[in-house]
Amino acid sequence: MNHLARTPNDIGNALRHARKQQKLSQQALATKSGVWQETISKIENGSPGTRLETLFDLCAALNLELNITERTVGSTDFLEDD
Repeated sequence: MNHLARTPNDIGNALRHARKQQKLSQQALATKSGVWQETISKIENGSPGTRLETLFDLCAALNLELNITERTVGSTDFLEDD
């Protein structure tokens, strides 16, 4: 599974996809990761402000890892301004 993630919404979609592929409910992932189900729902819906520790807990529970690479060349129309 490879997902390009440039926004909180992209990360949420990738986590939701991985969770569903593993046939886990949000509650089952909460139990497995130690992250509240409400927090998982917010992350999957693209809510900004997620702590990195929480993201790593979810990745570990889903057997995922982050891979940081240089940005690919392409349109930046969808990128948020700082």
